[in-house]
Amino acid sequence: MRFTIKHELPERIRVHLPMKRLSFSEADTLSFYLQNKPAIQEAKVYERTADVVVRFKSDDRAEVLDILRDYDKAAVDVPSSWLSNSSRASDAGYFERLVTMVCLYYGRRLFVPLRVGRLFSIAGSVKFIWKALRTIRHKRLEVPVLDAIAIVAALLTGDYDTASSVMFLLDIGDTIEEWTHKKSVEDLARRLSLHVNEVWLSKDGEELLVEADSIVEGDKVIIRTGSVIPFDGEVVSGEASVNQSAMTGEAVPVHKNTGKAVYAGTVVEEGELTIMVHKTGGTGRFDRIVHMIEDSQKLKSSVESRAGHLADRLVPYTLGGSVLTFLLTRNITKTISVLMVDYSCALKLAMPLSVLSAIRQASVSQINVKGGKYLEAVADADTIVFDKTGTLTRACPTVAQVISFNGEKPDELLRQAACLEEHFPHSIANAVVDAARKKGLSHDEMHSKVEYVVAHGISTMINGKRAIIGSYHFVFEDEATAVPEGMQEAFAGIPDEYSPLYYAKEGMLAAVILIDDPLRPEVNEVITSLKKLGFSHVVMMTGDSERTAESIARRSGIEEYYAEVMPEDKAGFVKKTKENGSTVIMVGDGINDSPALSAADAGIAINEGSGIAREIADITIAADGLTGLIELKLLSRALMNRIRSNYRAIISFNTALILLGVTGILPPSASALLHNTSTVAIGLKSMTDLDYSENNSFKSSA
Repeated sequence: MRFTIKHELPERIRVHLPMKRLSFSEADTLSFYLQNKPAIQEAKVYERTADVVVRFKSDDRAEVLDILRDYDKAAVDVPSSWLSNSSRASDAGYFERLVTMVCLYYGRRLFVPLRVGRLFSIAGSVKFIWKALRTIRHKRLEVPVLDAIAIVAALLTGDYDTASSVMFLLDIGDTIEEWTHKKSVEDLARRLSLHVNEVWLSKDGEELLVEADSIVEGDKVIIRTGSVIPFDGEVVSGEASVNQSAMTGEAVPVHKNTGKAVYAGTVVEEGELTIMVHKTGGTGRFDRIVHMIEDSQKLKSSVESRAGHLADRLVPYTLGGSVLTFLLTRNITKTISVLMVDYSCALKLAMPLSVLSAIRQASVSQINVKGGKYLEAVADADTIVFDKTGTLTRACPTVAQVISFNGEKPDELLRQAACLEEHFPHSIANAVVDAARKKGLSHDEMHSKVEYVVAHGISTMINGKRAIIGSYHFVFEDEATAVPEGMQEAFAGIPDEYSPLYYAKEGMLAAVILIDDPLRPEVNEVITSLKKLGFSHVVMMTGDSERTAESIARRSGIEEYYAEVMPEDKAGFVKKTKENGSTVIMVGDGINDSPALSAADAGIAINEGSGIAREIADITIAADGLTGLIELKLLSRALMNRIRSNYRAIISFNTALILLGVTGILPPSASALLHNTSTVAIGLKSMTDLDYSENNSFKSSA
């Protein structure tokens, strides 16, 4: 691709393409291409000017220029969802709408006769009056009532210019508010849209692991315990309990069997389903996320909700103040000036935009947050509970050794274990499957239906023999497995530094798979930083043995830990701690963490973990490492500070406008202009990134 460099800074470059403008499709395709290049930190494509702005590290300049030169639109495979969910057309529509409004307003004032212009003003007032009447009919006294009274008062006193100016400014303000809110919601929704890479396809009696993008309507897909349902569809076989809280808000899992509808983004908590796919591409999911973000009150922070309620409560006082102003001054102009100012617009716009902006900013750092409520919880939290495996330890554990206890070769036992584990997404299961793949051990389906026992393991039948794999508690205590004769010494000599996974057949131990699950390198520093940021209570809970738990806790810098705990124990601890007055965060990555994630004030899932953990969790950290917890805490604090700052600014500025209107210093048109300008200005400021870098001592020391 040919281009010219228009402007350049050490880590930023602006280039111009050899054309007047780009189509929306061309701009989105180029944007997708650039944003998926590791050397590029951020890329913005401006379709109107055919310009591209790229941010990068100073050492990557030459590579960035090569990336731009190598661009070929025809060679870029852009997902259809990327193009269909683009906001470029919407942004262009709003821009053209604003330009049209401005041209019509000033064109009418310059070229339309005075009497005709007055008729336009009267006609334009109808929609404001109708909106006020609808508000009153619903027994609400809100901002539309104030607007209508001010417009009618101006018309009745013959001040058509003021009435026209007020309506124009209100229309401009409403359009900009609608645009900024819609853009924030849609940008966030796109970041939260469902991403599933591979699925199990049922075809001709076989299960095939295929790319999710290859699925078409009518295909049959198998979904097992702990997995996200990636498509809308209908159950054709099987039964399961499905968690639909992300879509419907239902707290209790819903039983699904043949003939029942299922939805993308919901999660199979227990059981197995084969579904006939009705919709692909996730468009249904996207629409529901937008609706959820816009309308779900449960996702709003209490500070945000209080601001909204306060805005409504202040309307009667504004109306009363205008009546009092008229009674004292008998001046309709001063009265209208008071009516032109209200607290509601700014409060109801700035607070949600602040939250949406913070969520968007978090998503840029690969932290997905499902609502302002959870950011507030993180800001206030004093207790944080960690799972061990895949959370404090590395997200990618590996198989260190396979010890045979039944005479079969270790590779054969690993092959059998991988055949079972590949059906259930968890870091330990992934380690077994990866180890078999690296050894070139093919493990075609050789078992009957696989059953997953939450927090314990897997059971099935292999060649007519019962086979199980899982924890010590499951294999030896629940299933009463025995160690083969003469192998007791080898069993007692299993190294302590590894996490053991037990595989048994027909009631006898067949193998012990040793999992090397090293501590994340940043854990100790993260724990220290969290304590400095206000977490007075840091806890680790794990199903591992006391010996393993003690070692991990000691090396992590965690004083309080609990070993050999069940999922209900984690959830019970969280609930009890909350009842004692603490605000609790739970951090986990597995199916067995889901009850505790749900019970916490904010549940945080590590992205490499199970689908059910990611869906049930309120916050997901997709980045590789726990440093996102530090950023999340600082971001949450900064958000709460911004909300409080906005609140003070809105109340003080609008109160000053009211006083200036009462004293006659400001005419109604000036009051309306300043009020709408301040509302939009605070809204735009609320959309900017929060600056918390000066408090981020962890980043500066890392």
